[in-house]
Amino acid sequence: MRSRGTILRALVVVTTITIMLLTARAWAVDPTELPDPRLQARYLALTHELRCMQCQNETLADSPVDLAADLRREVRDLLLQGKSDDQVRAWMVARYGDFILFRPRFSPRTAWLWLAPGVALLLGAGVCWRIVRGRSALVDADSEPVDG
Repeated sequence: MRSRGTILRALVVVTTITIMLLTARAWAVDPTELPDPRLQARYLALTHELRCMQCQNETLADSPVDLAADLRREVRDLLLQGKSDDQVRAWMVARYGDFILFRPRFSPRTAWLWLAPGVALLLGAGVCWRIVRGRSALVDADSEPVDG
């Protein structure tokens, strides 16, 4: 009986490990090394703030797809050409639009993106204020004794 429990436990452990290995996500590895440490730091910062156009919710640095690898290579080449961070961002935006930036610039096209949270907060505060005011008016109007 004891060996049956040991076998069952071992089977559960092996099954769990197998499931974990089969469903584990492969993370992108970017082996790019630039000759200058400052250039490497700029490269890493840029690839972490640019969006993968295929994955859409991952940065270029984290995306395992080929398009992201091509865009990382393009960022590297632009930096090696002596382009500034703003020039690299501008090149990417000119080619892919504002969507490639995780933090898009404030412009008439993206104003709603930046202003919507504040507007939603103000609307929520207004709704809360009206509910509290309405309930306090009900309490003042209630003159019946509390049944105990």
